[in-house]
Amino acid sequence: MTMMKAARFHEYGGTSVIRYEAVARPRPASGEVLLRVAATSFNPTEAALRAGLLHAFLPVDLPHTPGWDVAGTVVGIGAGVGGLSVGDRVVGRLDHGGAAAEYVCAAAASLVAAPVSVPLAHAAALPVAGLTAWQAVFEHGKAAAGQRVLVNGAGGGVGGFVTQLAKRAGAEVIATAGPRSTEAVRRQGADRVIDYTAGPVGGALDARVDTLLNLVPLTPSDAAALAPLVRSGGRIVSIATPIEPAPDAGVSAMHMVARNDVAQLAALVELVDAAALGIDISASYPLAELAGVHRLSEAGRTRGKVIITP
Repeated sequence: MTMMKAARFHEYGGTSVIRYEAVARPRPASGEVLLRVAATSFNPTEAALRAGLLHAFLPVDLPHTPGWDVAGTVVGIGAGVGGLSVGDRVVGRLDHGGAAAEYVCAAAASLVAAPVSVPLAHAAALPVAGLTAWQAVFEHGKAAAGQRVLVNGAGGGVGGFVTQLAKRAGAEVIATAGPRSTEAVRRQGADRVIDYTAGPVGGALDARVDTLLNLVPLTPSDAAALAPLVRSGGRIVSIATPIEPAPDAGVSAMHMVARNDVAQLAALVELVDAAALGIDISASYPLAELAGVHRLSEAGRTRGKVIITP
């Protein structure tokens, strides 16, 4: 039996439940390929998954290897797979996780060619955050030229892509970010950055916005304070805490969960290779330190996208 290293948790709990251990290397089933992982990326939702907070609607079999994002090289091919060859560099979203390992099997249909203009490991930052941003900006937020878009939480991993895509759509982008993220958010195209640590966001706005894209968990009072910032006829899209406008505000509101979409992922890769979308990697850690990354995230000490390399 060929072995590999993986980061897994055998029970729900704090960061100490994550073990870095030897496990059997998987073999690709029909329709799958075996990838040598260049990197996965950390998504804050994975900390909630590890803690058991998502068990009711996202149960996993234990022990579980996290890692929804993957960038890697094809090293084995299962039966019935066409269009991929050993040596191909690919990127994808794994809906059942598994990429926090040296090797992982992935459905061939869930993978697209990785961008060639950035290091392969950096591409691991793209699938989950990029797809979430694409769907928030274009499908649900319907950002367009001439609109004012408020991006609440622009300093996070999703926020960097949301800011860039909303700006690409022609919108005026107003972004909230803390002092550590301000310069990065400006580089990503925000027309204005509001320091959310300096006071209420509404006090810094000179007029209401067409669209609010909320990317961070909020207290009930903070959510209630954001809703009136959207004009009548505008939209609220949240990937975190739902925000409910007043019944007579004339504002549509939705809480979204991103879906896997290989066509959109391929479009994101094209933008990266055209230098029209940047991937902001704030830090890289070895797989053996995944528990430490979870601790940093829970302490609010991560910014942008963090990648994890075997």
